Amino acid sequence: MKTKLIFSLALVSMLFACSTDDTADIIINDNTVTTNDDGTDDPQTIFLSGTFTENLTLDANNTYKINGSLIMAAGTTLEIPAGMTLEALASGADVYVAISQGAKIIASGTADNPIVFTSDASSPSAGDWGGLIILGSAPINSVTGNSTSTSEIASLPYGGTNASDDSGILRYVRVEYSGGSADGQSENNGISFYGVGNGTVVEFIQAFEGKDDGVEFFGGTVNVDYLSVVNAQDDSIDWTEGYTGTITNAYVKHGQSHDKGIEADGFNTDFSNAGGYFSKPTVNNLTIIGLGASTANEAIRLRAGTQGIFNNVHLTGFEEGFDLDGDLGDNPTGAGVLSSDLQVTDVTFVDVTLKLKNDTEVSFTEADFLTGDGNGTATDYATWGASWTVN
Repeated sequence: MKTKLIFSLALVSMLFACSTDDTADIIINDNTVTTNDDGTDDPQTIFLSGTFTENLTLDANNTYKINGSLIMAAGTTLEIPAGMTLEALASGADVYVAISQGAKIIASGTADNPIVFTSDASSPSAGDWGGLIILGSAPINSVTGNSTSTSEIASLPYGGTNASDDSGILRYVRVEYSGGSADGQSENNGISFYGVGNGTVVEFIQAFEGKDDGVEFFGGTVNVDYLSVVNAQDDSIDWTEGYTGTITNAYVKHGQSHDKGIEADGFNTDFSNAGGYFSKPTVNNLTIIGLGASTANEAIRLRAGTQGIFNNVHLTGFEEGFDLDGDLGDNPTGAGVLSSDLQVTDVTFVDVTLKLKNDTEVSFTEADFLTGDGNGTATDYATWGASWTVN
């Protein structure tokens, strides 16, 4: 296989970087491509890093190792064959794959032949490497109009006005041992969706054993069907910046180190709600499995004015099921309940001490927020997660 590699990418200090409430900015100073491609057609190991300004199609006959930041520039496509495992150098945050705004990834695996991003360590662990980052041109509420924000990893632009933006295909893709720390307190996510549009196909994805969030949505409209997060050490599913896509069939399982099953923000409180609207995804068929009601943890935290429609939810093993945080000012989470923009229909609580905690400064009843208590059924993870996930 012949690939064209561009040497020496310099990414300078960020003037404006997007960060979550617990993630600092990251500065990547230099990434250099290295490869041992000898120009023959014989199977070989090829090291990948740097910025690609032409398409990159990986050859199933070769082995690939990511040994730095691999960035696909606007206008390019990264194509990965079904069944391929890409190992990442176990050296932390500076090793990641980023699909820039205007680029695409075509990673279409199958249940029997998933595509796996993993650590090259002989005994891998959470945080060995960065993760998978996809950036698009769909709306985000931290800016207005055609303005863009910049990602916390690599300071790449994202956001815009194209709700149907297409960043490619992720199908039967697993990301393992991600979340490498940048400065002792900042980590990558397993898969980060920055302003990704609903023209992107995302189905059957898993984040396994990550040190930070499993899957995070920074605005955008992307829809995800069949999402699994197992053993994330921070939040398993996270959204902010006005995310308005649909998540259908989601399975979350906590390990010994964990935070929330879902942490949801209506906007990024490190900046402002410049767009004047809030996150409002639809979540259908959601299962979150905790470690028991005695563990003093929340299954789902809803805050910063987030809205959302939850249909068919099954929560097991938490002190609190839903924790709503907000106020009467810029964080009107409770107002969303009264306007029916934040609702739960058909939910079952198993080993959950407190179903709802209201810290919003808005008075509402449990019945205002959730209906169909006891009617929620678990997503059929045993069927759709069979063979390609790690549990």
